Amino acid sequence: MTRPFAKGNSLRYLKLAPAAALVGFLAACAQKVPPPPPPPVVVIPPQPQPPMGAPENMTIPEVTADGTRKTVNSSVSTSQAVWNLRSAYNVAALNCVEAEYNPVLEGYKSFLKVHDKSLDKADADLKKSFIASFGKTGIKQRETYQTQVYNFFAVPPVKSNFCNAAMQLAAEIALVPAGQLEGYAPQGLAKFEAPFQEFFNAYEQYRADLAAWRAKYGGIVVIAPQQTQNTATQNIVTPGAAGTPATAAAQ
Repeated sequence: MTRPFAKGNSLRYLKLAPAAALVGFLAACAQKVPPPPPPPVVVIPPQPQPPMGAPENMTIPEVTADGTRKTVNSSVSTSQAVWNLRSAYNVAALNCVEAEYNPVLEGYKSFLKVHDKSLDKADADLKKSFIASFGKTGIKQRETYQTQVYNFFAVPPVKSNFCNAAMQLAAEIALVPAGQLEGYAPQGLAKFEAPFQEFFNAYEQYRADLAAWRAKYGGIVVIAPQQTQNTATQNIVTPGAAGTPATAAAQ
């Protein structure tokens, strides 16, 4: 037998039905709200490094207005070119000690014998020149300058390229006849200096690259999210305070 439908119950059902539908609709909408987007991923290239393992903030000769890089070998007299050539060859003989560079030491010994008169003349001329320019302190001034020349050719990052150049020059200098060293010295000195000029240019480029890197990435903070079993750690970055250096992500 069918139970009669109570009028009161019917009215209460009609009142509650819209409210229940509204709650269900709001719950469905809440479930469809998308999560906030993840922070943007920025790939930061490695910071530029000094060439040939050189130290940071290294002082190098600057390029002058005429486009040349002035060094201790720039604008020297013929006698000074002869003596600086001897100094460069001496540094090579002392520093290029690996077996592959044996011709450098042997070549230097022969160089001193073949060109002893030219070297003695250059030495005497330079003593007179420094005394004429500096008076009583002339000898000391020359020693100070010559120390700078030796230090120039002994810059550690350039050693490998310098020794390779010395190997080629050992064979070339061996062909210079006695009495003709003065005519050869300027070009030979320039060839000894060439690896250092190349290094200075590379270091100048490094400084420019580093400045550009810092300008672009210097205000970025790097955050490393936790690594899961299925995903590798990524470098996720967010903008940091201006001038804040980038921080390497922890691995």
